[in-house]
Parts: sequence; structure tokens; C-alpha cells
Amino acid sequence: MDFKDHFSRQSAAYRRYRPGYPPALIEFVAASAPARRLAVDCATGSGQAAVALAEHFAGVLAADASPSQLARAQPHARVHYVAAMAERLPLRDGSVDLVAAAQAAHWFDFRRFHAECRRVLVPGGVVAVWTYGLLRVGAAVDEVIDDFYARVVGGDWPPERRHVEQGYRSLPFPWPEEPAPAFALESDWDLSQVLGYVATWSAVQRCRDRTGGDPLAVLEPRLAALWPRTVARRVRWPVHLRLGRA
Repeated sequence: MDFKDHFSRQSAAYRRYRPGYPPALIEFVAASAPARRLAVDCATGSGQAAVALAEHFAGVLAADASPSQLARAQPHARVHYVAAMAERLPLRDGSVDLVAAAQAAHWFDFRRFHAECRRVLVPGGVVAVWTYGLLRVGAAVDEVIDDFYARVVGGDWPPERRHVEQGYRSLPFPWPEEPAPAFALESDWDLSQVLGYVATWSAVQRCRDRTGGDPLAVLEPRLAALWPRTVARRVRWPVHLRLGRA
């Protein structure tokens, strides 16, 4: 079974520029699990969620189908990285307290993924999938980002992106669902960090492949006119979490 690989080529940038997840989100997800023995982080990428979960679980299996991503993953004594797909995990039946997927579930084969969750979870185990939307900085910057997202690279987003745009409300989720509070990622970034982050978007890579040019050449001067390069500003991403129990 093939996987939709939109990030291997920019795996170094992905690790450097993708934001970390808020501790309150990780704590809430971990507290929802029936025990703190084993968690699985599916499509772990460079391991941001896996390392955060490892502060709450005795062990974390961090799975990703991309060797390039795994080669740059963050080491942690309680995280075991493995080349595997979310739909086919190297685990025995009924052995996992939590299956998590951070900014990744929209790429999965939903039927196979949820069947695999049913197989590996203990009774009462938890499935937690979350995504985050467009970065928000302030009205003027947000307007430029939104225009770039929709007009410059809008046609290059893979169709699965619609689930992110809809806050995962459209994502198939066949579990008894539990309420979750609102969370947000926040970082203090300068303009170069924001541009580095935007460069990791799958649509930016696809636009480069399609046109042979760099769409950031359109974005950078528009943002630079609003944002001095030496100034750090608070950047915020709204997080949408769906949590269900086996």
C-alpha cells in the first residue's frame, strides 16, 4: 500500500519550522487514555508529538512511512521510531492505550486506519487526531497569508486539505466522541521563520514542481512591507481535536 508523501523532500525544513504542540493539548489527550503504558504516534514526521507524549507515557511507538522524516526525528529515551504506516502498525492486538495522529489523519486511508485502531487499542483506549489551521498574526499579515494560500498556491493543495480547512469536522471518525476544549499553538517568530514554515506547505512544493518557480518570491516582499525582519511577533494556529474511545 502506497502512502501520500508530500513532505520527504523538505523533511529537514519540516523539523526546523513546524511548530510544537501546546502542552495543554498533550496533557489533555494523555489524561484521556485509560493508562499510561503505550501510546502510538502515527505519521510522526520529525517526532514533535511523539516526544511530547513521551513525557506522559512509559513508551511511545512513533511510526512514519518516510525514511527521510525518520532520519531527522528527535531522539528520546522513551520513543521508538519505526518505518510503518498508520494503517499497518507493528503491534499486537489490544496493546495500546492511545493512538494519536497530529496534523496527519487527513492523509490516511480512513477505513484501514480505523480498523487498525480497533485492533491495537485496549478496551477503553483512545483515538485522538488533531489538526491546525492557517497561522494568524494580525489583520494585515493575515490578509496577505490568506491571499497567498487561496490565490497563489490554492490550486496546488491536495484534495485532502479540505479536511484541515473544515477543522476535521468532515473527517470520518467512527468512534463514540468525547468533548474537547479549544487549543491553540503559539510561537514568537520573526519573518524568516514564517517564510520557512510556509515553505513546508505541500502546496508550495507542488507549485514549485508545476511552475519551476518559487511562489515565496511573491509572498516575501508583501510580508516584508508589513513586518520588519528583525521583529518577532506572536504567531497563532487554532487547533481542532477529535477524541474518541474504543
